[in-house]
Amino acid sequence: MVCARLLAVGAVLSSSVLALPKSFRTDPTTEHNPVRQFEAQADRAQAVADVFKTSWEGYYKYAFPNDELKPVTNGASNSRNGWGASAVDALSTALIMGEKEIVNQIITYIPVINFGSTGSEVSLFETTIRYLGGMLSGYDLLSGPLAHLANNKADVEALLTQSIHLANNLSFAFESPSGIPYNNLDLEDRRSDRSNNGLATVGTLILEWVRLSDLSGNATYAKLVEKAESYLLKPTPAAAEPFPGLVGMSISPEDGTFKDVVGGWIGGADSFYEYLLKMYIYSPTRYAPLKERFVLAADSTITYLTSHPAPRPDITFVAMYRGTQIIKTSQHLACFHAGQFILAGQVLNSPRYIQYGLELVNGCHEVYIQTATHIGPEQFSWDSTSVPPAQAAFFNRTGFYIDAASYQLRPEVIESYYYAYRATGDKKYQDWAWDAFVAINATTRVGSGYSSIADVNVEGGGEHTDFQESFWFAEVLKYSYLIQTAGGEEWQVGKGGRDRWVFNTEAHPVRVAYS
Repeated sequence: MVCARLLAVGAVLSSSVLALPKSFRTDPTTEHNPVRQFEAQADRAQAVADVFKTSWEGYYKYAFPNDELKPVTNGASNSRNGWGASAVDALSTALIMGEKEIVNQIITYIPVINFGSTGSEVSLFETTIRYLGGMLSGYDLLSGPLAHLANNKADVEALLTQSIHLANNLSFAFESPSGIPYNNLDLEDRRSDRSNNGLATVGTLILEWVRLSDLSGNATYAKLVEKAESYLLKPTPAAAEPFPGLVGMSISPEDGTFKDVVGGWIGGADSFYEYLLKMYIYSPTRYAPLKERFVLAADSTITYLTSHPAPRPDITFVAMYRGTQIIKTSQHLACFHAGQFILAGQVLNSPRYIQYGLELVNGCHEVYIQTATHIGPEQFSWDSTSVPPAQAAFFNRTGFYIDAASYQLRPEVIESYYYAYRATGDKKYQDWAWDAFVAINATTRVGSGYSSIADVNVEGGGEHTDFQESFWFAEVLKYSYLIQTAGGEEWQVGKGGRDRWVFNTEAHPVRVAYS
């Protein structure tokens, strides 16, 4: 998914997939959809792998070892401290695709990263989900089922060693009066800006730091994040929990109290709820209380936040809230929630959660297929009393209007398609994912890679904003690939029972514990 970001057989398809004609930008529900004609030419999974390789080649040529490629100008960007975010984020996807050359390009680079030095502010949250999660996932895969892809065993061991170095450099963030960490860090001086932290940025650390603790044998890493998590499980003051299990978003590291009552399955809150369930998957015996907290939040979501647009009562959206006031707004980021409910239904044996998740999948699918590019916008609303006059006809037809029209190479809708397909076996979800992949490819392909776009509701997406997100590698291409493969690999989610791997919010799979 869904990651939280504060307010992404045959014949080689390099020539066809990388320049899909404008005729592909048609209604994916029509009988004579060109996508359906195209798919017969070659294997879909291979098509995604080819796009991954093209994206990597552009990054490796023009930007490596910087963080991101600027594909329009063939430049580089360092939004994640200049440690090579795209390389680390790409590792687990390259492994799953079996791209041995790329795997070894990445793992021979990681040992030379100096995680103690950077010229910019460090986000504890972003660094954890991208770098720490990416290296731990690489270690789990390369010391397990994909060991044959590494040329040098020492490079594999370095993934764990570097994870320890990184966590040690970040650990001063937890030196607050409460144990709630600070998020914005100055590594050189080992200090923070001491500002309030967020629900997602506190609650989306526990999986990676506990996994590091288990792999390294150092219990300190787990203790740090478990103490921080305890404040989120028993929020104070009571008013910070307007609905059972659903809480505010701003938290004071000074005393652990919540400072607002705004929330929902939106950026800044979303992956806290994601990790409640995923920590239970990781270790049911150790983290049963987090499962109970997830059930509270899930049930409250169904009861209080479920919403149907007036023009389209067949569509289900999840609203956000301010106190007990319902706000009929959501985001592309939030669309991971569909997959989360489906996963919960499998793990907790709850057909109700699965059905609710499938309804949310359909809602997010509608948001995609109704725009000019067939890609969903960054933010949308469905409040009948606040429709912009220029979007009145669009709202009456679609059930939503667009608040923020950009697309930042986000994965959440395809992520939910993936969980829907693995739970149901219904091939329409594969088709929906393929439609989205083709639309994204046709619209965002530019220069040496793929770029965020300015407006999903104009032909061609408007301006290319010259930025290829690192999670394009980690999430969009991984979920687009996994949904089209046979599904027998051990890291795939199953149809219930005990999965052997769990995906962090950046889509890096880590091996679950067995206790």
